[in-house]
Amino acid sequence: MDQKWTNELAVAQVRVARPTDQLKEIERFYCEGIGLKKIGSFSGHRGYTGIMVGLPNAHYHLEFTEHVEGSPCPAPSKDNLLVLYIPNKETIHSITKRLSRMGYPEVEPENPYWMQKGITIEDPDGWRLVLMNTEGI
Repeated sequence: MDQKWTNELAVAQVRVARPTDQLKEIERFYCEGIGLKKIGSFSGHRGYTGIMVGLPNAHYHLEFTEHVEGSPCPAPSKDNLLVLYIPNKETIHSITKRLSRMGYPEVEPENPYWMQKGITIEDPDGWRLVLMNTEGI
């Protein structure tokens, strides 16, 4: 099924942004642990420093910002999720093993649906990431 943006809502890029008070550890988790690429960064912007991570050449990415006066960002609930759909089970196993060695073990999801084919892990701020096995997406 070919779906396109309407002319009224012609979105060119998607960025999901959130603050943190441990930017270096967040970068380590998402880049070294998950395997996303650091695709941009900034500093000194009215007290803010930040990084953008994602998939190269993709029109969507994550941004994490830290402010000099602090940017705590506790997760609002255990069911606020970032879900990465990954078709290769071995890739999920490899990422899970690497994160566990880094001190980020698998956690039980709040919603049991994610246990069917997924692995749930908390990032340094307590936000949850699901590595979901899927075929054909």
